[in-house]
Amino acid sequence: MNKPDVRFDVMLPLRLGAQQRWTSDRSSGGSLFTLRTGAWLLAMLVTSVAVAQVQAHDSNASVLDLIIKWTPLLAQGFGFNLLISALAMLLGTVAGLLLGFARLSLLAPVRGSSWIVVQFFRNSPWLVLLFFVMFLMPFEFRIGALTVPFPDWIKATLGLALPIMANFAEIVRGAVQSIPTAQWDAARSLAFSRRQTLWQIILPQCVKRMLPPWMNWYAILTMATTLASIVGVSEVMTVVGRVTAAEGRTDLLIPIYSYVLLWFFIYCYPIALWTQRLESRFAER
Repeated sequence: MNKPDVRFDVMLPLRLGAQQRWTSDRSSGGSLFTLRTGAWLLAMLVTSVAVAQVQAHDSNASVLDLIIKWTPLLAQGFGFNLLISALAMLLGTVAGLLLGFARLSLLAPVRGSSWIVVQFFRNSPWLVLLFFVMFLMPFEFRIGALTVPFPDWIKATLGLALPIMANFAEIVRGAVQSIPTAQWDAARSLAFSRRQTLWQIILPQCVKRMLPPWMNWYAILTMATTLASIVGVSEVMTVVGRVTAAEGRTDLLIPIYSYVLLWFFIYCYPIALWTQRLESRFAER
């Protein structure tokens, strides 16, 4: 039987308040990134530099000059943090999408096992997951006579992708369940299979609902990439440690850490601001 010609505009989501019930599953961490927070961080940086400069000896280089001197190296480390966050978010999003579909499976074993995976990785400390992946994964793979290295930063990326996977799976589940059941009934009456309904009708409507919490989790993940320094990854915090050790000046500690913290805020604040605007826009519909 030929499939009838279908106009998808007759199956747009209804503007019902019940569609917003899934918002309880979203994280509210975006509220941490405010202009007031940025002002406090900037004030802390300026104050710490001024105090350190007063305490420094006349023969020593100024703290501000040292910060400017090491900025290119710090920028390289910060760029590595952004690379790890982007790759971890990509892996976590793809895996979380599949895991979220498993949470919606009609098969009880699949649905139950996926629930266990989600709860385990969602409630596990991120640092514990990093150590778990670091010690579980080998440092190289042997394929015949070929030896393929497996560097620590890739392990850290996988470790950070695991909690993102679990949290995004819950975002997917909540977004799909927020779509009115009339959408499923209409698709079923038009002879769409469950897979076709999910991919062609339900999921496109869920994108705008999943985007704000997805962006929020990316901001949180970016801040969490500093944990990779604990497991030996050479990112910005590792570079800061090397800089302070090379200079041998304790008065440089607070200013340079405040400097790096301000970088993270400057990067994450636009993401959080955009997230809040999207949430407000979609909540009105």
